[in-house]
Amino acid sequence: MLDQIRIVRADFSLSAVVAGFLAVLISYAGPLVIVYQAASLANLPTEFTSSWIWAVSIGSGVTGLLLSWRLKVPVITAWSTPGAALLVVMLPTMPLAQAIGAYIVSALVITAIGLSGAFDKLIERIPKGIAAAMLAGILLRFGVDVFASIDASPVLVLLMVATFLLCKRVLPRYAIASVMLVGIVFAAATGATQLSQISLVAVRPVLVTPEWSWHAVLSLGLPLALVTLTGQHVPGMAVMRASGYHTAARGIVTTTGVASLLLAPFGAHAINLAAITAAICTGREAHEDPRQRYVAGIACGLFYIVIGIFGGALALLFASLPRELIAALAGLALIGAITTGLIGTVQDEKHRDASVVTFLVTASGMSFLGLGAAFWGLVIGGCAYLVLHQPWQRRVAVA
Repeated sequence: MLDQIRIVRADFSLSAVVAGFLAVLISYAGPLVIVYQAASLANLPTEFTSSWIWAVSIGSGVTGLLLSWRLKVPVITAWSTPGAALLVVMLPTMPLAQAIGAYIVSALVITAIGLSGAFDKLIERIPKGIAAAMLAGILLRFGVDVFASIDASPVLVLLMVATFLLCKRVLPRYAIASVMLVGIVFAAATGATQLSQISLVAVRPVLVTPEWSWHAVLSLGLPLALVTLTGQHVPGMAVMRASGYHTAARGIVTTTGVASLLLAPFGAHAINLAAITAAICTGREAHEDPRQRYVAGIACGLFYIVIGIFGGALALLFASLPRELIAALAGLALIGAITTGLIGTVQDEKHRDASVVTFLVTASGMSFLGLGAAFWGLVIGGCAYLVLHQPWQRRVAVA
């Protein structure tokens, strides 16, 4: 243990810690809104909503910290954003105890798939160009949103862009940290933040005894497992692969599945690999040396745990920041990851058409049959790959 602490201390860097903080900041300022929306529509008590935030924060923090520490790669975990979107529709239609039962079934399914090793086999079969295209498609809108935000808050966003460009020239390792500092200081100085209702109070987790219902399992439990695997774990592994990390998915999927299982009675709907925020911690902005970026995963986990203890008070702090600030910060922090994805999309000329199809579908933001663009990008891009590049095509050409 002491040797491990010495290694982490030697690999410590401010840029990695800032990357971990940015991942947390963006998670609470964006996807957490969906959790609040689902809780509001289901008329959940405030105490349980705080418990829900506590559970997903602690689950994300502990799993990300432990996996990053042990594997020495930046493993960023979070709660299921497509799962939360599913809850917006389904949670108001069933008793809370039955929903908790469905969460447990979903966690058991994901854990079983992780233990079986089937998820690794799926990931290994995805061509590199298609994985990179899915990454680029997922992240493209964040890059575009930087400049789309100029109309709403021109001074703030242009100041952040100018800071980014200047620091990229003179202090590239601290460019994103500088952008964050300048943006927050400007927002505070101009009164653009809303901090008056925030109080730092430790949460008391609420335990809900699950009830079992076939309706809840079929309408919520199994779909939740499906959207978490396809909408979070698949793009999350694609982000890691695109950044050069080829860690097996089995341990990651299993660990997050067990965490989801343990925390489900307290409100956690699903803990899983992050995708968008992971790209911040797996890229060069976290550290020039890929072997030292795992510190960003540890820092991210610690920030999640601290926020979880206070039951969302700090989440409200992040949510109080202007949307334009968050959009600009996220987009600028992800430029490196977007570049990596685009290069991977067009690098392999043989598979370029299928990769571009994957990129376009994923970037479209489409939703069909309750499944998001990342899933359909993989499916449609995979079909294009099979049609264009399978051996049967060559046999037909020869005949």
